[in-house]
Amino acid sequence: MKAVLFDMDGVLLDSEAYICAAAVEMFSEKGYPVSPNDFKAFTGMGENRYLGGVAEKYGIPFHLKPDKARTYEIYARLVRGKLELLPGARDFIGKCLQKGLKIALASSADRIKVEINLKETGLLPEMFHALVSGEEVKHKKPAPDIFLRAASLLHTPPEDCLVVEDAVSGVAAGKAAGCRVLALTTSFPEKELGGADWIVPDLAHALPLVWP
Repeated sequence: MKAVLFDMDGVLLDSEAYICAAAVEMFSEKGYPVSPNDFKAFTGMGENRYLGGVAEKYGIPFHLKPDKARTYEIYARLVRGKLELLPGARDFIGKCLQKGLKIALASSADRIKVEINLKETGLLPEMFHALVSGEEVKHKKPAPDIFLRAASLLHTPPEDCLVVEDAVSGVAAGKAAGCRVLALTTSFPEKELGGADWIVPDLAHALPLVWP
């Protein structure tokens, strides 16, 4: 293992409830009530699909740029002062850097959401050797594009990379990229993450697994 490619939501922090609440509020402002459960199937696929999938499901008129921008405005308000890193996240990142591993953040979210999350949790962008957002790849997870781009930016073959994911689509993307995958059960039950090489509750449990 020469590099670690981290997903963001559900791996380093948990903003799922906030982006879901923001999306529900955005659709409500448009006059269309939706349920938080409607978004579950689109978790980890980026906000284009996260919002667009629900709009498509109910035939809601959807205008990608303004509707997504409004969702992020609401999201920024909802998370202010509330986001925290998940157990083990800071220690795991520190251990990677201590061991001389390259690390990348590879999130399906747009750059603006990545920046909001980093700011709110106190993670510095310069801690990562590469940052890849969903806007930089044409095909979102479960396609492997985002992890292939992250590996390329780190000048590391995918087979030498460990992907850390929490979503079913992310596990599929990591395996399709040719990486080994460590899955966390922060968003989905273990039985749905069966394609991963290792499955643990969070990064605190992963520390002794990766570095006994």
